[in-house]
Amino acid sequence: MWSLKSWQGRFVEHPLPAGERLRAYAGWCNAVEGNTTFYATPTRETVRTWAEQTGPEFRMVLKLPRPVTHEHRLTGADDELRGFLDAIEPLGARVHALWVQLPASFGPSDVPRLAAFLRRLPSGYRCAVEVRHPAFFAGAATQLEDVLVAAGAEWVPFDTTAFFAAAPTSDAERDAWLKKPRLPRRTAALTSWPIVRYLGRDDRQQTVDGWQGWARQAAAWLREGRSPTFFIHTPDNADAPQLARDFHAAVAALVPSLRPLPQPLPVGPLTLF
Repeated sequence: MWSLKSWQGRFVEHPLPAGERLRAYAGWCNAVEGNTTFYATPTRETVRTWAEQTGPEFRMVLKLPRPVTHEHRLTGADDELRGFLDAIEPLGARVHALWVQLPASFGPSDVPRLAAFLRRLPSGYRCAVEVRHPAFFAGAATQLEDVLVAAGAEWVPFDTTAFFAAAPTSDAERDAWLKKPRLPRRTAALTSWPIVRYLGRDDRQQTVDGWQGWARQAAAWLREGRSPTFFIHTPDNADAPQLARDFHAAVAALVPSLRPLPQPLPVGPLTLF
């Protein structure tokens, strides 16, 4: 996600051609969630433009297409998977991880099919798995962890605890209240490259207050030699680029050696044409 309408004229130039928006976003953040790949596999030509707009160290966590994870539930979608991997090949090392977001109905009885799927994936890709079945946050956690560790895969937590700490106060929060998973916070990392998704509130201070523990956790991971990736969300995501940089600054205050983020391109005044 790098072309939100509300960012134009604030974080990126407006108007800005679609083929330049990722470049502008990459001036704010050095990683992005590829959420649109869930809905449609891009063409190789489109993906080449993504590579041209980003440096080789830019991190893209790309969600596997819906037919693979939700319609076929990891079994019998080899053609769709091959087509997706072929399409993203121009990104090279920019593909930080393949993001396997599984439906809430994918439970402990489905873990063997996840294990088989992970074994079939090409060895050149990292794999990060996000689960939403409540059983995985209780007694079935060890079963899932064993499969992920054996495959060298990471468990992606989606932390919504700060969001659900108080009733919604805006249309965006009310919409997210109905759609986002309400699960316990998980902070354990299985690999050297943990990935965390955090959902705050439309209120900036509530978002910042809610990530304090994550800032300390990120600092601890860095001191252990791990290389975490954090994605900061709010219900409307209107301020997400600045919030992401603020989170980075909070971690850098604890780990001064943390590599700085890039400098954003200057944004001129809004124009009508």
